[in-house]
Amino acid sequence: MLGALMIQGIAPGPQVMIDKPDLFWGLIASMWIGNLMLVVLNLPLIGMWVSLLKVPYRLLFPAIMAFAAIGIYSSNNMSFDVYIAALFGVLGIVWRMLECSPIPMLLGFVLGPMVEENLRRALQVSNGDPTVFITRPISLAFIIVTVLILIVMVLPAMRNRRGDLTG
Repeated sequence: MLGALMIQGIAPGPQVMIDKPDLFWGLIASMWIGNLMLVVLNLPLIGMWVSLLKVPYRLLFPAIMAFAAIGIYSSNNMSFDVYIAALFGVLGIVWRMLECSPIPMLLGFVLGPMVEENLRRALQVSNGDPTVFITRPISLAFIIVTVLILIVMVLPAMRNRRGDLTG
């Protein structure tokens, strides 16, 4: 939705309520109407939704995977997209087997572009000199705090692993 607003030349944020009140209240009204339609449509269908819970997982899982593959393929009509989705699925299974948390990866996907853009900006301002991150007091403080947090989080895990190996 943010992308659609930006394409139309509307800066998303609190100013939309002041600059484009008709758009803002239209959006609110459409959400109310959409929720009302969902209630009207779903109340008679509660029995059908409950019966979906009776479908065995061994049948439901392949159906979900097939519909997901069809949706992925239909977005760009490229089978490469389906292969990438399958690769990420395998990666997810490996991460689950290794008991890794998916939260850092989600944060990386969400915050990665902003971090990259601001890193590029800082390097442009400093004429490509990466030492600007350790010569400026605020950025140096952030780096030190980040390293300390990483050390505090990794040390107990290393102690536990070392104790498991010796004991």
